[in-house]
Amino acid sequence: MPTQFIQRRLAGRFVGDIALLDAVEHVVDGQRQVSLFFDGQVDPAQIAPGPGIALIDTRQIAGAPILTFAIPRNGRPAFRIADEDVEITPAEAELSVFEGSNALLAVRNGETAQTLLDWLAYHVDVQGATHAVILDRAKPGSDPAFASALRTGLDHAKFAGQVMLVTSDVPMGKPDLPAEAHPFCVPESPGKDRMSIPAAAPWTSPLGALTWYEIARARFLADARAVANIDVHDLIPRANQTVFDSAVAADGGMITLAGRHCYPWRVRNGEPTLFADHTCVQFDADGRRLRWCLAPAKGPDDAVWRMVRIGNGLPDESRSQAFYRHMALRHPTDSISKIVPKTSLVEHPPLLAQATDYFGHNPVRVPQVELTPDADGRGRCAIVTTMKNEGPFILEWLAYHRAIGFDDFLIYTNDCSDGTDAMLQLLMRKGLVQHRENRFREMNLKPQHGALQMAEDEPLIRDAKWVTCIDVDEFVNIKVGDGTLTALFDAVPDANMIAMTWRLFGNNDIHPFQDGPITEQFTRCAPELARKPHQAWGFKTLFQNIGLFKKLGVHRPKGLNPQLWEKINWVNGSGVPLPRDMFRNGWRSTTSTYGYDLVQLNHYAVRSAESFLVKRDRGRVNHVDRDQGMAYWFRMNNNAAEEHSISSRLPMMRVELAKLMADPDIAAAHDFSVQRHREKIDELRRGENYAAFYAALTSPRAEALSRLHAHFGANVFLSGPEVIPDEVIAQGPDGDWFFTVELQGETAH
Repeated sequence: MPTQFIQRRLAGRFVGDIALLDAVEHVVDGQRQVSLFFDGQVDPAQIAPGPGIALIDTRQIAGAPILTFAIPRNGRPAFRIADEDVEITPAEAELSVFEGSNALLAVRNGETAQTLLDWLAYHVDVQGATHAVILDRAKPGSDPAFASALRTGLDHAKFAGQVMLVTSDVPMGKPDLPAEAHPFCVPESPGKDRMSIPAAAPWTSPLGALTWYEIARARFLADARAVANIDVHDLIPRANQTVFDSAVAADGGMITLAGRHCYPWRVRNGEPTLFADHTCVQFDADGRRLRWCLAPAKGPDDAVWRMVRIGNGLPDESRSQAFYRHMALRHPTDSISKIVPKTSLVEHPPLLAQATDYFGHNPVRVPQVELTPDADGRGRCAIVTTMKNEGPFILEWLAYHRAIGFDDFLIYTNDCSDGTDAMLQLLMRKGLVQHRENRFREMNLKPQHGALQMAEDEPLIRDAKWVTCIDVDEFVNIKVGDGTLTALFDAVPDANMIAMTWRLFGNNDIHPFQDGPITEQFTRCAPELARKPHQAWGFKTLFQNIGLFKKLGVHRPKGLNPQLWEKINWVNGSGVPLPRDMFRNGWRSTTSTYGYDLVQLNHYAVRSAESFLVKRDRGRVNHVDRDQGMAYWFRMNNNAAEEHSISSRLPMMRVELAKLMADPDIAAAHDFSVQRHREKIDELRRGENYAAFYAALTSPRAEALSRLHAHFGANVFLSGPEVIPDEVIAQGPDGDWFFTVELQGETAH
């Protein structure tokens, strides 16, 4: 039988603000009935039948009513809708056209005629489809060439059934929305700076047509053998049984279709995007897009057809089948990275086989990447860091990390006024560190990001086996064996990445600056189970420099080579593997991923109250536009728990520190920085603003707050300590109480 290409327009209209999507007339047991399908939140009480017309059934789909009326044999369907008299000309149901068919039910959101032709031909061949009903969401008259091209293509295709193309004069969603407001333009897997708005957004939103599937059932498909609900960018691969046969054989007559997003690695320049270009999936995406296939005659009498499921029906999950959603056809773009992070894409053998064997296509393949050959033995271990006016604290930090086994230190500085850069130049001349001027301004980057970008070209980093990026207020606290890196590596011999979760150490109620090791002065910190504030469980990563990633990052290396994701063995501080959804962007631990048994990162973010004045005045190396004021002190000053696990490592640090201070030049440089630090503190405290700030830092209220973090909700930390009433603080750290607030103003966005 030759192909029949049939075009229909839904019998819809606006009545005031009410959108009537369609009106369908059918005869049941000799009685005329008309079903009215409305869009959106319509009160059925606003629809009153005319003389001789009786309401016999009312249903709603997410607030969109479907009202069925009995109509006199020779009567006219007249109603009063929103206080307006309306006479409706319903469409006659065409169930016989699709009786006994294996039908595809789909929605077109701007895809080309060739895409639809390829989609039809594939499902005829692979799934035994015989018919199709397609809702075209293009605004009527906006794409006149599409229907003509589809008809011409069908004339030359092997599809020997009926293709029903349906349009509507009423947008199935709110009309007159700007392009960026259309839900169609929102990515299904949101990502920063991804999913640009199409030049011509579909006339309707994908979630606006709440009653479309019931319209398709009433007008066309109620007597079909089986109906597969997918979209025109979806392909159902070959299986042991077609989806139609599987639905007919299923208990209850319905099965679930579970869709997985797939993508091209790249489409060749100047060529159209094809199904066969899609050879990749995201290695770290487990979500599925649900659709269904139904044998109407076997479904429940009260079934409701919806987009993702059949209401009042129970699918036979033993017969579920998969499909692939071809995302570069769903969201046309000149760059795949606009719709998906390329670092998540890996080649999927079934898709590659489909592209080459079924379609006979030569897709662009994912480039091959090899791991850098692993250095023999432990290899060299390097730290890269940035500093500004940290002179009094350098030697302890350097001595400690030399003592536990770090070999190389690459340190970037900028705008120092306390002798930090001079001390580092001295240490470099003595072969202890490598010092560089941070040229972040020339690079138009933030200080820390500029330093890391420069560090990538340094032989010291390229030749290191293990690398980490930590700050001078962070200490790698190894709790296994003798506390050295060798002991840590022996504890997790197969790991090539180790997440070191922060323990936020507070000021220990110490107010004046003292020239002494901070690891000995500050022994109070956040508890291990510290989910709030979100900074509490940030981590830094000690990683093998073997080519898994393309560049350095503040918390972890960035730019994953996704081809190598299966080579990653990333463990937390207890040696437990991290999940793959952390591999690309994870930077903080969770209740299921934190661990401190083998290693933690002691983070002395505030030190003494006086030193914090200098830190605030200095500014930040990453979030340079954010003030380190009272809100920062509140978040980072944690004094709830005593913590001495690092103390057994301090004798090693003391030995190294004594060696450094035995050098008179180094000792003099340290003393100079200490003096400049004291002078800066005195200068700041003489100022009215900083004097008030210091008084707030050292107040009994601030000291009490530093022990109460576990009792506060996340919004308290986002809002700042001023939102906490004194009577709440008075409850103290003991007891089972909780306090939070609503976000206000800009903080809420």
